[in-house]
Amino acid sequence: MRSSKRVEFRVPEQLIDLIDLLATVQNRDRTDVLTDALRTYLSDAPESDGVKRNLANAYFEGGVSDDAVQALLGPKEAGNLRLLKEQLEDRELTEKLVDS
Repeated sequence: MRSSKRVEFRVPEQLIDLIDLLATVQNRDRTDVLTDALRTYLSDAPESDGVKRNLANAYFEGGVSDDAVQALLGPKEAGNLRLLKEQLEDRELTEKLVDS
């Protein structure tokens, strides 16, 4: 069995009504509907250019770990960002690129 963690957050009442309606017609509970919605959002979010850009910026600034980037983008894109970060941090290479 997967471990789970209890969380609390506020949601507009109209949205809860829709979630409850969907849960009722699918014979599921609210938690299952919300969990599936979050999974779908999190699997689609990395495809968004805005999310990728924000994640890359946070990674380059040290606010997000390599493991977190890999979890969201996958090993190939995480590797590409890691390589780019190393190149950006290579002062000599950066100076050559700026001077050319």
